[in-house]
Amino acid sequence: MSIAAKLNSFQPQVLSILRIASGLFLLQHGLSKLIQFPYVESLANVPLFSQLGIGGIIETVGSILLILGLFTRPAAFILSGLTAVAYFQFHLPRGFYPLTNGGELAALFSFVFLYIVFAGPGAWSLDGKRA
Repeated sequence: MSIAAKLNSFQPQVLSILRIASGLFLLQHGLSKLIQFPYVESLANVPLFSQLGIGGIIETVGSILLILGLFTRPAAFILSGLTAVAYFQFHLPRGFYPLTNGGELAALFSFVFLYIVFAGPGAWSLDGKRA
């Protein structure tokens, strides 16, 4: 068996790791807006019914769904759009380049979630158990 074939055999598991890790990373953003954990001074006291508050709800619920691998594709689609909006609304006005406008993470999240929309949840997911 070639090295490429051996590596390809782990693709479903690695996709699950990408999905779970991305969900865990984004979950921090949602929770910091909703319950101030982890505490980020600029996100303290975000009103629940504001754009950031609603974004925090979507980040939290969507991240939990991704971590569990439940309704993975729709959750990833919504999160891809959410993080794209975050990039274009909050980062792009600060400058064209993601490195200088602080938007690298938002852009990367958007593309990772878009990939998950098309690739699916991977080997370890509740979606796989439901099928």
